[in-house]
Amino acid sequence: MPAALLTDASRRLEQAAQYAPISADATERLKFPKASLKVAIPVRMDDGSLRVFEGYRVRYDDTRGPTKGGIRFHPQVTLDEVQSLAFWMTFKCAAVNLPFGGAKGGIALNPKTLSKFELERLSRGYIDAIASFIGPDLDIPAPDVYTNPMIMGWMMDQYSIIKGKRSPAVITGKPVSMGGSLGRSTATGTGAFYVLQTMMAKYGQSPEQMTVAVQGFGNAGSVIARQLFEAGYKVVAVSDSKGGIYSSKGLHIPDIQQFKRTHHTMQAVYCKDSVCNIVEHDNLTNEELLSLDVDILIPAALENQITAENAHSIQAKYIFEVANGPVTADADIILEKKGISLFPDILVNAGGVMVSHFEWVQNRSGLYWQLDEVHSQLSSRITREAETIWQIAQKHSISFRTAAYIHALSRLSTALDDRGTRDYYKS
Repeated sequence: MPAALLTDASRRLEQAAQYAPISADATERLKFPKASLKVAIPVRMDDGSLRVFEGYRVRYDDTRGPTKGGIRFHPQVTLDEVQSLAFWMTFKCAAVNLPFGGAKGGIALNPKTLSKFELERLSRGYIDAIASFIGPDLDIPAPDVYTNPMIMGWMMDQYSIIKGKRSPAVITGKPVSMGGSLGRSTATGTGAFYVLQTMMAKYGQSPEQMTVAVQGFGNAGSVIARQLFEAGYKVVAVSDSKGGIYSSKGLHIPDIQQFKRTHHTMQAVYCKDSVCNIVEHDNLTNEELLSLDVDILIPAALENQITAENAHSIQAKYIFEVANGPVTADADIILEKKGISLFPDILVNAGGVMVSHFEWVQNRSGLYWQLDEVHSQLSSRITREAETIWQIAQKHSISFRTAAYIHALSRLSTALDDRGTRDYYKS
C-alpha cells in the first residue's frame, strides 16, 4: 500500500507536468525526501512491562518554508507510507499557497489498546526522540489519524521542557488553552464544506436537490456531515470503522454525533428510547456505502478506498476527497470515463493545514484571533484557490485533480528554479 501511494502521487505529478513544464532540476529535487527519521520509542506500560514502538518523521521538501504535516497513530504506519504522505503534503501546501513544505510523522500501533497514561508516555517519548528534527522554523507537526488536541498539547509541552522555554509554535492543533487556534479542531471538515459549496454553485445545484453519503465519521467526516445537514443537504448514509447506516429519508446528523459520543458506534443509533428519533434505517458496510446511488460521495476515512476493483460500482455524480488519497490513480481513470467529477484531497481537505498555519502565525505573534476571523480567512483563502483550480480545469479540459497539481507544481517549480537551474549556470 505505501509504495502504491507514492506511485499514485508520482503519476499525477507526471500528468500535471504536461501542462506546467518543470525543469529537470526541480524534477530531480522532488524525487527524494529532504530528510527521513526512524526512531525507537520505549514505553513503560501500566502493568510494569516495557514495549518499544517504531516512530517516523519525514521532511519532504522545504523550498517554500518550514515543513508541515500531521502525526498519525495507526497499526499500518510505515516509513514508506509516511514518506508518501509527506510528498502529498508538499503539494497540498503549495496548492493553497501556504509558506510551508510537506512533512508527515507517525507511530505504528493501535492506540485503542493503550491507556491514557500509556498514550501520554508514548507521545512524550516520541518528542524526546525527534526533538532535534522539528522546530517552529524547521518542521511543525499537527494532529492526524487517531491523534487529537490533548496529544498535541503533551507533545508541545515535552518539546518546551527539552528546549527550556515555552514553544507553542512547534506544534499546531493544540488545545486552545495551550495556544491552539479557535476553529482548528473542525477546520478540515469546514474547509471541505466551503469547497463543496463553491463547486456545487458552479453546477447550479441547490442543497435541497442533493443526497450525500459520508464514509468516515471521525473528526473531519462528522463535521462536514453536520454542516451539510444544517445547510439543507439530505445526508442519507454515514459510516465509521465498524460499519454504517442508511436511510433514504435522510439522517439526523446532530443526533448521530451525540449518540456516537455516548456509545462509540452507529449501528444501533436509531432505536427506541435512544437519544434520537425512531427512523427506519438499514445497516451497511463501508464498501456498500461507496456504491450507493447518491449525488455526492465523501470518502473521509483512510487512503485507497476506491480502487480499480470497485470504481465501476460508484454511482455518485460528485466525489469530494476529505481523506488523504482515498482514490487511486487507476480508479481516477475509470471514474473520469464514467463522467464523475472528482475534487481532490490536496484542495478539499486543506482546511486543516490552513488553520494550522493561522495557529502558527498566532503563536509567533502572540495575537489570537476570534472564531469569526478564522472562518472568514479560511473561507476566503480556500475558496480563492478552488476558483483558480476550477479555471485551470476549464481552460485545459482536464480533471480537477490534474488542475490542482498544475496549480501546486507551478508554485513549487518557480520556488525551486529561483535557486538556479542548469540553464542558468550554463549561460
